[in-house]
Amino acid sequence: MEPVLSVENLSVRFPGRAADITVVDDLSFSLEAGRSLVIAGESGSGKSMACQTLLGIAPGSARVTATRIGWRGRDLQKLSQEDWRGVRGAEIAMIFQDPTAALNPLITVEHQIVDAVRAHRRCSRDEARVRAVEVLGMAGFPDAAQRMKSYPSELSGGLRQRIAIALALANAPSLIIADEATTNLDVSIQAQIVKLLRDLQKKLGMALIFVTHDLGLAAEIGDDLLVMYAGHAVEYGPARGVLADPCHPYTRGLLRSAPTLKSSRDNPLVPIPGQPPQPGSIGGGAPFRSRCPVSVAGVCETARPGWSEAGPGHLVACHRFAQDGRGGLP
Repeated sequence: MEPVLSVENLSVRFPGRAADITVVDDLSFSLEAGRSLVIAGESGSGKSMACQTLLGIAPGSARVTATRIGWRGRDLQKLSQEDWRGVRGAEIAMIFQDPTAALNPLITVEHQIVDAVRAHRRCSRDEARVRAVEVLGMAGFPDAAQRMKSYPSELSGGLRQRIAIALALANAPSLIIADEATTNLDVSIQAQIVKLLRDLQKKLGMALIFVTHDLGLAAEIGDDLLVMYAGHAVEYGPARGVLADPCHPYTRGLLRSAPTLKSSRDNPLVPIPGQPPQPGSIGGGAPFRSRCPVSVAGVCETARPGWSEAGPGHLVACHRFAQDGRGGLP
């Protein structure tokens, strides 16, 4: 199947004092209609910046380069501002991490969704209001016809996130990007939102990019998984396959440091030692080398690893794996 989204060699740089600072470096991936991709990694790994670029909302000082950012037969890099108005919110929509910041506290829920609908559709306010009730119901917002007259500040964090989901659904986009959309929610609400997004994605046949630092969510919502570290893709493939057989030391470290039902005093979490590097500080070697327990001396310091195949559709960018296979992994 032809992908609806195809990203080839995407890099994002910002001007620095001595040289440009690279926050996304040579990133490539694709996404088919009706499938979901989880992009995972610690804070500062470049996940959100890559997604902002896909929506054309990267900061003005960002220098974005790519061979191509293909979207339904078009290159997003070549869109005019007028073209973007027809894509952003209509064909591609985003759910942000903080719904409080994404919603206007001075305007009712009803007016915000009605305005979003009418920004892309020729319809009356009454017709847009019907659509608002419909998408709020799809997002699991209770008593939508009555409660949508509320202001966002009058609602809980979980309900505000459901409003953000309804806003994203308002114009039936082909792709929704959920950028850390469950981070500020408690565990029970988080599970509800993940299930809701997965169910909506399957029911509506839309593509979904789900950005998270929690690999535990990847198997629940992702068909495919892309792991990023310091702006680089380090592992990529079918989500269940990558999680069952992680082949990059960083992916293994993320899984060991994530709490599970089996976590206990006898089975403690194992944090990844050290801290993620500052953007633009890793140079030309393997991005994870300073924190990696099995780095290859004389190689990881100087050479950027290419992709090695770990299984069908499963790719790993790791010198140790390329040299010793799974037997060399921690």
